[in-house]
Amino acid sequence: MNRLFFQPHQAGLSKVQAAEYTLRNINPDVLFEIHNYNITTVENFQHFMDRISYGGLEEGKPVDLVLSCVDNFEARMTINTACNELGQTWMESGVSENAVSGHIQLIIPGESACFACAPPLVVAANIDEKTLKREGVCAASLPTTMGVVAGILVQNVLKFLLNFGTVSFYLGYNAMQDFFPTMSMKPNPQCDDRNCRKQQEEYKKKVAALPKQEAAPEEEEIIHEDNEWGIELVSEVSEEELKNSSGPVPDLPEGITVAYTIPKKQEDSVAEVTVEDSGESLEDLMAKMKNM
Repeated sequence: MNRLFFQPHQAGLSKVQAAEYTLRNINPDVLFEIHNYNITTVENFQHFMDRISYGGLEEGKPVDLVLSCVDNFEARMTINTACNELGQTWMESGVSENAVSGHIQLIIPGESACFACAPPLVVAANIDEKTLKREGVCAASLPTTMGVVAGILVQNVLKFLLNFGTVSFYLGYNAMQDFFPTMSMKPNPQCDDRNCRKQQEEYKKKVAALPKQEAAPEEEEIIHEDNEWGIELVSEVSEEELKNSSGPVPDLPEGITVAYTIPKKQEDSVAEVTVEDSGESLEDLMAKMKNM
């Protein structure tokens, strides 16, 4: 919590209390509702579902969107179960244990893959994640990675709620290569979550009920029109330049596309600058930073 909002004078407070105090100081006009409990327990799960169903700004209405910012798979699966049952759209987010990568994912029950459609190995193999943690050892943490992923998540939320731009169904972040992979994932027809399979069937019925649009006849492309000023439209980029600015398209599974291709390197191009791996561990690097 010290990476994003926790302050020293809030020591002893619960996470939700500390978050509310900090955020209320930033914007006192926002209405906060906090609940300090474990959503994975049976007694709290129903209350969690009720607040999703009836906790919107208009009393008795469902919320517009659920954001998952939890730090374990059990809580993610709980949110996934609740949202599948309610048909609630939500966004999942996370940062890797080595602290140099993360992702966000938009999940629309029935339309896109839920968290159980393509679960991480720990979840798929039914491994108790508590057994993977070593005593006294905490996962690596970088506030920069946390900030980047949080910013991407909020940006996606704004685009979704305010209906502008392209909303990403999945957007990753690799800090080591400054790489941002993006993709759309279709739901798994054999998903272990029965409510996910039910939502898929309802989505198919909804799509089938939509009126079919007739394909408009293709019009012949007009290179340029005659006009009284004698102006002609001419492309500033030649076919050869377009060809050189793109590269080969890799073989990918059905449903996955690339946002762009990497052009082949020219012989006279400037070599990429890379940092030589020092072989030092993360602990050694953190110790160096403390001494700076």
